[in-house]
Amino acid sequence: MPLNELLEEISRRHFPNPPASPQQIEDFERRAGWRLDPDLRAFYSRFDGARLFKRDDEIYRILPLSEIVRARVAILGKDSDEYGPASWYAICDTGDSDYVAVDASTMENGRYPLLDCFHETFMEAGSNKRIAHSFSDFLERALRSGGRPYWLKNDWALLPAPPS
Repeated sequence: MPLNELLEEISRRHFPNPPASPQQIEDFERRAGWRLDPDLRAFYSRFDGARLFKRDDEIYRILPLSEIVRARVAILGKDSDEYGPASWYAICDTGDSDYVAVDASTMENGRYPLLDCFHETFMEAGSNKRIAHSFSDFLERALRSGGRPYWLKNDWALLPAPPS
């Protein structure tokens, strides 16, 4: 589904924040040291974060730019390479100190992949699985999930790298 249709659905059926200003986007990119990809830029230009499904939903709370930090900081409270990659940024709070993160070190087809960052296994090798090829892929799956973390279903297959 095209991203603009997903954003319209969020606007109509969910709980978005007002848009981030161009200055807020620029400030975030300067602070984080990476540029938003086209999906993320479109989302934050339209909404500076959102809650999907319920106002108090902690499964899909897409963070405002001001709350996006390295996943290791969000999960472990430590900003050191021994606590995880510096390029993973928590972008969606899924409750209980768990997050979905953007891997800002890897662009595929011009988009950043998203990862499941479960706090109990965050530092274990291979535990942070790719759950979406892009932010729009993540949004589409999230919006069809019925408010449940789609990547935890038994019948859901983890994603391989997309074809080049």
